[in-house]
Amino acid sequence: MHSRTTPSTAPKARRWFPHATLSMFMLVLWLLMVNEISLGQVLLGAILAWLIPWLTQGFWPESLQLRKPLVLVKFILVVLWDILIANLILVVRILGPINKLQPAFMQVPLDIEHEFTITLFASTISLTPGTVSADLSLDGRYLLVHSLHVTDIDAAIAEMKQRYEAPLKEVFECSPQP
Repeated sequence: MHSRTTPSTAPKARRWFPHATLSMFMLVLWLLMVNEISLGQVLLGAILAWLIPWLTQGFWPESLQLRKPLVLVKFILVVLWDILIANLILVVRILGPINKLQPAFMQVPLDIEHEFTITLFASTISLTPGTVSADLSLDGRYLLVHSLHVTDIDAAIAEMKQRYEAPLKEVFECSPQP
């Protein structure tokens, strides 16, 4: 006997667990932050991972659909690597002569459209040391980014789009393949 979710049960489950993927991520993140896997921490993390998305579900404009989880894992690894390397480069630049820095603002054109994906993209840029997302154009088509050191603005924009925006678009905005 197969168990299937009927249309009448799907909304009820969705109401109680509005963002299951986010909840799982929050639970794992909680356990990593407390650096302890005990019954109490797992239980507290599970309660928080369920309660926070449930209480904030009215603020989410649309449900989050994770289309390609392996691409997301690769994206996270790329971001973590970039943060590590950017920290090392930033230390060298800050300790070196300040007159050699070439700060710049860049207008990054966006291929992504959903607010959530744009927020993830902007946050990823700000997480990388030496860069910060400063503003989003009113029409949502450009992101203003400040970088502490840029020698080629076009190359920097292309790298951000290729390393961060393209995978986010693939994971959250591409239409599912049949």
